[in-house]
Amino acid sequence: MTIHHYIHLHFIAIFVITAILCGLVLIQITKSKRKPKLLTKEKYQSTRIGKMSETKNTDTTIFNIWPYVSELKSTKILSHKIKERELIYKVYRDSTEEFEHILLSTGKENNFVVIVADKKKKKIMGHFLLDQDGKYDLVA
Repeated sequence: MTIHHYIHLHFIAIFVITAILCGLVLIQITKSKRKPKLLTKEKYQSTRIGKMSETKNTDTTIFNIWPYVSELKSTKILSHKIKERELIYKVYRDSTEEFEHILLSTGKENNFVVIVADKKKKKIMGHFLLDQDGKYDLVA
């Protein structure tokens, strides 16, 4: 073999290694995007502006929460056993109507997964695990 063949082999080897590394990076990025975002207590509390009011009709939520609920189920934060029609416990809005808190039943008494949605940005901010004894605290 001539030197010219060795150079080609080196370039091919570098190309294959680079392609594999890029593939691994892309896989890691897509995995990290699929995980639902757990809000800190401070971030969750910052979405509770003024008095929280219960929305009587849970169908009036302007967000499609079901893809996010699927992510919660796939990461085993929510149980697959709970039927979708029984999943939404209550929906609350803050006094400025900027944020919406959608309480999801977990199957355990007084334990909820709260999906926090930003109505102005029209997106889901994340979720918070709420362990309540009794009613949802309507005053921030």
